[in-house]
Amino acid sequence: MAEAPKNKKKELTPEEKAQKKADAEAQTQALVEKAQVAFNEFKTFSQEQVDKIVAAMALAGSENSLLLAHEAHDETGRGVVEDKDTKNKFASESVYNAIRNDRTVGVISEDKVKGQVKVAAPLGILAGIVPTTNPTSTTIFKSMMAAKTRNVIIFAFHPQAQKSSVHTAQIVYDAAVKAGAPKNFIQWIENPSIDATNALITNPGIASILATGGPGMVNAALHSGNPSMGVGAGNGAVYIDATANIERAVEDLLISKRFDNSMICAAENSVVIDASVYDKFMDQLQKQGGYLVPKKDYQKIADYAFKPNAEGYGVAGPVAGRPGPWIAEQAGVKVPEGKDILLFELDKKNIGEALSSEKLSPMLSVYKAESRDEAIEIVRSLLNYQGAGHNAAIQIGAQNDPFVKEYADAVEASRILVNQPDTLGGIGDVYSDAMRPSLTLGTGSWGKNSLSHNLSTDDLLNVKTVARRRNRPQWVRLPENIYYESNGISYLQDVEGVERAFIVADPGMVQFGFVDEVLDQLALREEPVKTSIYGTVKPDPTLGQTIEIAKQMADFKPDTVILIGGGSALDAGKIARYIYEYSQQHEGVLDDPEAMKELFQKLQQKFIDIRKRIVKFEEQPLTKMIAIPTTSGTGSEVTPFAVITDDETHVKYPLADYALTPQAAIVDPEFVMTVPKRTVAYSGLDSLSHALESYVSVMASDFTRPWALQAIKLIFDNLVESYNYDPQHPTKEGQTARANMHYAATLAGMSFANAFLGLNHAIAHKTGGEFNLPHGLAISIAMPHVIKFNAVTGNVKRTPFPRYETYRAQKDYADIARYIGLEGKDDAALVDALLAKIKELTDALDVDTTLTGNGVSKKAVEESVDRLSDLVYDDQTIGTNPRQPFLEEIKQLLLDEI
Repeated sequence: MAEAPKNKKKELTPEEKAQKKADAEAQTQALVEKAQVAFNEFKTFSQEQVDKIVAAMALAGSENSLLLAHEAHDETGRGVVEDKDTKNKFASESVYNAIRNDRTVGVISEDKVKGQVKVAAPLGILAGIVPTTNPTSTTIFKSMMAAKTRNVIIFAFHPQAQKSSVHTAQIVYDAAVKAGAPKNFIQWIENPSIDATNALITNPGIASILATGGPGMVNAALHSGNPSMGVGAGNGAVYIDATANIERAVEDLLISKRFDNSMICAAENSVVIDASVYDKFMDQLQKQGGYLVPKKDYQKIADYAFKPNAEGYGVAGPVAGRPGPWIAEQAGVKVPEGKDILLFELDKKNIGEALSSEKLSPMLSVYKAESRDEAIEIVRSLLNYQGAGHNAAIQIGAQNDPFVKEYADAVEASRILVNQPDTLGGIGDVYSDAMRPSLTLGTGSWGKNSLSHNLSTDDLLNVKTVARRRNRPQWVRLPENIYYESNGISYLQDVEGVERAFIVADPGMVQFGFVDEVLDQLALREEPVKTSIYGTVKPDPTLGQTIEIAKQMADFKPDTVILIGGGSALDAGKIARYIYEYSQQHEGVLDDPEAMKELFQKLQQKFIDIRKRIVKFEEQPLTKMIAIPTTSGTGSEVTPFAVITDDETHVKYPLADYALTPQAAIVDPEFVMTVPKRTVAYSGLDSLSHALESYVSVMASDFTRPWALQAIKLIFDNLVESYNYDPQHPTKEGQTARANMHYAATLAGMSFANAFLGLNHAIAHKTGGEFNLPHGLAISIAMPHVIKFNAVTGNVKRTPFPRYETYRAQKDYADIARYIGLEGKDDAALVDALLAKIKELTDALDVDTTLTGNGVSKKAVEESVDRLSDLVYDDQTIGTNPRQPFLEEIKQLLLDEI
């Protein structure tokens, strides 16, 4: 009869398993309850108290560094005592010096301009998982990190390193308590087991898990239900480029592989060598201790050193941190004296075999690459098999070689180490200041981690952001020069740098000799000026016409663009000049109608803040732009606005960008003395809307409101007289009124150039295009309805913008009424008085302020109202209206115009 196997592990009954689990949960809960008491005390500590504690811990770790290294080696039988001492020193000294000045308590930063204060708060109770590979250094590191951030920590140590880990924790804990730390802020599980560790990481009192260990432990932490900051498998590879310093590259690789017998997860597991330097590198590597294992022995070592797992293969338990000759001997392979690094030449086709796996020991896979591209392919394959996101390295001649960035971009690794040993480079500080010193190395989403950097204090803090209310910094932007008074056109004699002038005008400007006046002024210059004229701008210019103008500009190549005429000519010229300058950087675009249409569909996109718009206007200052208005309405000569009409849909798109602001404006009243009455009326009412809307805009300021108020007063005082003025029978009063209206239009333009407009213009843009109404008429029809809509109190949906502290549109309209001398018992009455004044004005100008009174049928409005309401809401000007309208409210406003 066969003898029963000795030391067979007793199989527990389901009841015994349940009891064991319950006992572990009870023991863990007791630790958590004591930790909570410690945390409640610790979170009240000042920065000075915390820093004193951490300094004491660092000193204690450093003083006991060699002792703990001996203990870790004696207990685990792994690694190298001297290197463990270095790791302990690194954890206590390098890490301490990196974090000593970190602000981790209270206010950690303040930006008075943004109105922002950052306040640090601890996470709470941490669960610290410590591996057998780095038991003492990891314990020092995690204890100091917890203390610096006022967290408390409960450790689950690896059973094979329990004694040395506990002693380490006790040393730094005692030093911390002596320096004033709360009792029980560091604790550990006394009797390690899988049940105890699982109970710890799944306990609901745990704020976060610092998981360092094998794939199984890290995976358990990630699935625990608690937040986890862990690491992943490190199967890093180093590429030896053809330009590398071979001697240094070999030295770096051997330093890394020999350090603590490669137990740091950043150690190279594979070397990929450019074919041109392959033989030289391998020869040097073998001369300095590398042993090229005969291929017949590969399988023996693979079978001993690796075990199948969920990721392919993992290093067997007894192997990690053991010397190379010892591993080979256990597998039945003899290694010559003086050889300590086992080398295996492998084929990239077989990545995924055991010897291509993470090794945690002085074993190294070797691959040959015929090119840089093939090297990237091999490194990527190794990381994709195991080690995703961890680290990759390159040895190269020039550290600023552009290929370094190409390599970094191509491989999925959180750390790209250039010309340094991976083991010591990856943990930071020793070979580079580019990474914080740490013994927890995140692997990002590639390695299923929340971190893609070396864990440090920032990761163990909750950072509260105090956001103080503030007004966004505003600006005032206008043309560099604004020339006014009669005969201001004479400025054209003096403007600098005019050799080739392109003039944009409407047919009336050519017919009535206004373009000739421009040419006459240019002729008076000392040097002759070459000119080209586009004199057929149509009302409501289309994108197609502006492209046509831009093509003529491209043929002529001007240094100056002069715009003369009403709003249509100025807007067309502004947009044409932009298209021309844009085309000089985008060859062929002028002959591609679809590309131009696509560009303008982007440029007309609505935005909240002009500084933060998604689609930027490309500015190419090839020309200076001078605007000469000959009507008193749009203010286009001083604004960043221009309106363009879609050729197919006839929808008007208001464009806004400071690239459209002229460099100079000439506001010469001589040009408006013969303007027809109807144009005077519509353009004057357009100016009134500019001033009213900019005054109540959410971007209005003390800089813009005075311009608006003066414009409003000038309009009410002068528009009727200007309208009734007969150029055939001139009067001083009539001429003064025309001049004042010209100035009023520019003042209103200056105001809305910086405060923008509102719902009045949004509606007018769309109804004007839909029903073929002159812009000023469409403005007049919408104006009273928009004022009534805005001038309300109570439950108002404000446009969200931090210029106003409270909704003030009613008061703003009332202030306007007061300024022009109207009376009323309260703000509401003053708004009514203002509306009555506007009605009196439109009646005096013979303007019917209904759609049906201007030839638009009720049926046409009702059929288009759903579509128009969306277009109105999407209009650029609506974003600064004081009251944010709902679509249904816009529909009602449109119906009210009938």
